[in-house]
Amino acid sequence: MVVWLIGLSGSGKTTIGSAFYQRVKLKKEATVLVDGDGIRAIFKHESYQDYSVNGRRISAERLQEICLWLDMQGLDVVCCNLGIFDDINLKNREIFSDYREVFIDVSIDKLIAQDNKCLYQSALRGEQANVVGIDIQYTPPCSPDLTIKNSQKLEDVSSYVDKIISICN
Repeated sequence: MVVWLIGLSGSGKTTIGSAFYQRVKLKKEATVLVDGDGIRAIFKHESYQDYSVNGRRISAERLQEICLWLDMQGLDVVCCNLGIFDDINLKNREIFSDYREVFIDVSIDKLIAQDNKCLYQSALRGEQANVVGIDIQYTPPCSPDLTIKNSQKLEDVSSYVDKIISICN
């Protein structure tokens, strides 16, 4: 099974995905966490800073191929990424043995106000380009299996994990 957590930067994908992974791993050891930022680092994507739409597509396709490779080996995968390409998200339903898509929903206004990575303010000042939600349009996924309206309170993460588990059984 592949559980694909998607949403804007700073929405809590990695926090929720990591908590889900930790809980699932207790029962099924053959579970892997794949994070978009981690894969960019592995492939040295950071070194040439390609956050254009094309660069983001390359990263998304790499994530998809890595998840497929792991899925074909019988491993469960928790993948955290932006998920901005509907064609990739739709293809996931065709290629993975079992697939669940979870949209971590936080308004762009809330993300800009909190901006824990200083990403959005930098983009709004014109210091950084190719920021999804600012100068690259973000369209919510067309048919997620679950939408989590993230309060961004750590005490709510456990209940979000429960919701994801409920759609995976």
